[in-house]
Amino acid sequence: MTRRAQLVVMVKEPQPGRVKTRLGRDIGMVAAAWWFRHQCTRLMRRLQDPRWELILAVSPDRAGLQSRVWPGHLPRIAQGNGDLGDRMGRLLNGLPPGPVCIIGADVPGIDRLHIARAFAALGSHDAVFGPAHDGGYWLIGMKRTARPPVTLFNDVRWSTQHALADTLRSVPGLRIAKIDPLGDVDTAADLCP
Repeated sequence: MTRRAQLVVMVKEPQPGRVKTRLGRDIGMVAAAWWFRHQCTRLMRRLQDPRWELILAVSPDRAGLQSRVWPGHLPRIAQGNGDLGDRMGRLLNGLPPGPVCIIGADVPGIDRLHIARAFAALGSHDAVFGPAHDGGYWLIGMKRTARPPVTLFNDVRWSTQHALADTLRSVPGLRIAKIDPLGDVDTAADLCP
């Protein structure tokens, strides 16, 4: 039996001063939290599709699992502690076998076509990445017919222009696909590219 693909959206509780703090330094912490909450709402509505299961990976764990901010009909799982690599690694290892794509919620340009393209790429590749304009990535996907490599996310310099290159070095021997580059929102300048 083939499992339905799983699309995991990583979200943080949209509390001022705890989410999008770099953006908050430019436009104010309340405005940044407001932007993130509404961006997430639009994104979740846009990405629901019968071809995949949409799952929220929430942070902080306890508050996120009980939050009324997120749609009640979507399954939620806790991100857990650690850096971004620790949290994504846990998601990739902890979900049932089958194709999984993980995205951040702060990329306004993501639509169903991008996600469908990523899952299609996993048909002939072990992993897929959606590069970000800043050298990071907005999507990572894995076929997951076997456990992800233990080296995955080793020595990645997160939140730098090296994040994608470092991650690619951490998965030697895997067949890698790349899909459309998109931009995420970190600062006020990113809101109006």
